Amino acid sequence: MAEIVDFPSNGHPASGYLVKPPGGSGPGVLVIQEWWGLDSGIKQTTDRLGAAGFVALAPDLYHGELAAHDEMDKASRLMQSLPPARAARDMSAAVDYLSSHDAVTSDGIGVVGFCMGGMLAFLIAANRPDKVKAMVPFYGFPQGEMEPDWSKMTASISGHMAEHDTFFAPAAARALEARLRNMGKHVTLTVHPGTGHAFMGPHNALGTLNAALAEQIWPEVVSFLHNSVR
Repeated sequence: MAEIVDFPSNGHPASGYLVKPPGGSGPGVLVIQEWWGLDSGIKQTTDRLGAAGFVALAPDLYHGELAAHDEMDKASRLMQSLPPARAARDMSAAVDYLSSHDAVTSDGIGVVGFCMGGMLAFLIAANRPDKVKAMVPFYGFPQGEMEPDWSKMTASISGHMAEHDTFFAPAAARALEARLRNMGKHVTLTVHPGTGHAFMGPHNALGTLNAALAEQIWPEVVSFLHNSVR
């Protein structure tokens, strides 16, 4: 069952797209949007997580703003103008909303994010180690000054990156993986050969969708989350 829900975000209103599993309850998973906003692709992924047994919530970080898949300039503007403090506040509030939801059976929360959402998934995992226990970032991660304090992060990470990616270079992904492993973090960032940025995107906005790989990866994502979020 899918619905739009409202929840408080440190005294401010926030909302998101919530999907419950057929059984009515399950582990909680947060889904973080791409730069387009809370679009059909993110809703489809949230639906699939619900069908796989999770209570999945995709918060609307743009507060109703949306870019069409042929409006890359607008998507870029929306991403650049997203207030970092508000995004952090809304994601943390979404974690709290999921954690306290009657349908959520897990103590911890999983996070799945794509592109901008992949980067933000790392940030919420670092900022909310009390709740975020597993994270699956796709072709996105924080770099340089965007990197948080990693020391308290406890989440297990299974990330999927693109080989041909001008936004998030594979060499930088491997360097981050090595740095986090040296800190004792449980992290694997797989760079998939021959792929381009957004290779999982059902909208195929960049012409890089790899449908066969997406179908291969999806059961791994579901299994990882079920094994890691309890």
